Amino acid sequence: MKTFTYTIQDEIGIHARPAGLLVKAAKGYESEITLTCKGKKASAAKLMAVMGMGVKCGDEVTVTVEGADETAAAKGMEEFFNSNL
Repeated sequence: MKTFTYTIQDEIGIHARPAGLLVKAAKGYESEITLTCKGKKASAAKLMAVMGMGVKCGDEVTVTVEGADETAAAKGMEEFFNSNL
């Protein structure tokens, strides 16, 4: 299991467009990717679950990756967060 924490920099937070890109990126990996923020937890592969978390700018998100390709998935997701959120 790999875990990293990221503070959202996007001034609108995880809204529709970046949430869609996040889900698309997460579905590219075999591993289960889970987001946790403010006591809420969601699969990164489920758009409505990600948007339902209501993540805002400045919120700290913990990303947990578990599965066969977890090292590559964690690295890829960390790069995604740094580039897009």
